[in-house]
Amino acid sequence: MTDVSPSPRRLGWTLALLAFAQFIIAIDYNIVYVALPEIGRELSFSGQSLQWVVSAYAVTLGGFMLLGGRAADLLGRRRVFIIALVLYAGSSLVGGLAGSPGPLIAVRAVQGLAAALLFPATLSLVSTTFAEGPARNRALAVWAATGGGGLAAGALLGGVLTDVFGWESTFYIFVLLACAALLAALPLLPTDPARDGADVRERRFDVPGALTATAGITLLVFVLAQGPEWGWTSPSILTAFGLGLALLVVFAVIESRSRDPLVPPRMFANPSLVAAMAVTAVFGAGLGAHYYLLTVYLQDILGYDPLRAGLAYLPLTLLNIVGTKVAERLVTRAGMRAALTTGLLIGTAGMILLALAVSPHSPFIAVLPGIMVAGLGMGIVWTSMWIAAGNGVAASEQGVASGMASVTHQTGLAIGTALMVAVANAGIGGLAGDALRRELTNGLTMAYYLAAGVTFLGVLIAGLTLGHRHLGRRHGSLAQPADETVVTRAGDAPCLGPPARSV
Repeated sequence: MTDVSPSPRRLGWTLALLAFAQFIIAIDYNIVYVALPEIGRELSFSGQSLQWVVSAYAVTLGGFMLLGGRAADLLGRRRVFIIALVLYAGSSLVGGLAGSPGPLIAVRAVQGLAAALLFPATLSLVSTTFAEGPARNRALAVWAATGGGGLAAGALLGGVLTDVFGWESTFYIFVLLACAALLAALPLLPTDPARDGADVRERRFDVPGALTATAGITLLVFVLAQGPEWGWTSPSILTAFGLGLALLVVFAVIESRSRDPLVPPRMFANPSLVAAMAVTAVFGAGLGAHYYLLTVYLQDILGYDPLRAGLAYLPLTLLNIVGTKVAERLVTRAGMRAALTTGLLIGTAGMILLALAVSPHSPFIAVLPGIMVAGLGMGIVWTSMWIAAGNGVAASEQGVASGMASVTHQTGLAIGTALMVAVANAGIGGLAGDALRRELTNGLTMAYYLAAGVTFLGVLIAGLTLGHRHLGRRHGSLAQPADETVVTRAGDAPCLGPPARSV
């Protein structure tokens, strides 16, 4: 059994590493957007195929997330964490050297696979390293702050790198980041606990369940990503949708009969996890679409260049970070229901303020209040929903719980983005100049109102599904399985070294 009392300083550096891994995943969401025009020109992408630089990442990330979570539980979190970083570094190097569309799209798919392994491994490491209660809440607040900051910083970093070094640098940067995380992981992360022979024989990897779930989810995410481009009623989209649903039905049958299922049915009896899955879906569909809407407004209506648009995300980043700290206190003192409903209400207000403020001729200062309010709400919800996802889940199943909540988040994000794109672009066909900006503004206004409605739906979900339970100090002493490392008590404050700072 591993040492159960590592020093606070070591805890701080371990948390810094896990937060840094989350930062890598977060910036990879947005960093490539501003580089797309240059990538299209230099690699001779067609207008239709260029969007697959984004979609290939989204499809594999959403499709393999559940598999990644289960792999972390069964193969070892440290092992999966390291494998994911190696995939990130290797694929990013190949991506920077790519000279044609095919290899670059393949690289983005492998990056998505790496993120699908890294995200649940990282989140489950946080959840099993810090005891349930204030200690875990503080750790998740730091982890979430770097994630929220990374999402907003991705656009800024992409703009700077593309302007100064070219589009290739948006791939090479991940070689450096992944290698740095890999070098830190080897000494900092504890060795995966050894399992005895009986446990190894009893816990087998559910290969049929993994294959059907991954293929089914991948096909559905593919439909959501490609539907707006090919048309929702096109034969290819309808075929993929039907096949994806059929595979998920087969997956459900397999899980009901498996000795060691990929997703144990008993996990759906955990109301906190089920509520978290619903909220992550709503967050992705509503507040998660804000990044797309804001980018369109800044670049297509206000005419900002990539660097200036990236700088405009800084207030959103700062309020995201503030929101994560507010969430930590709210969850511990008032409970998850209070934290989630507060964050979702604030996010709804931010979306409404933005809907009222966007205009073809408004200065940036006019939309700044909405951006800041939305950023605060996003930070509160982002942290709270991941705390809820791990609450009451056994340490041996934290990976699959993370994967379950991550899949619903990615699915919600894909659905929400598709809806927002359709609403924002509904009336712009054949328009140009001022007429295009006016109609696009009208579309963005409607999209923001839609995002507000979807976000408010999350308020109802959280209010109805979560009890008024406090995650205070009394929950910090919950027993952990003997083969897991318990590194802190509920009242211990980890020493957060310098690397834990967000951008």
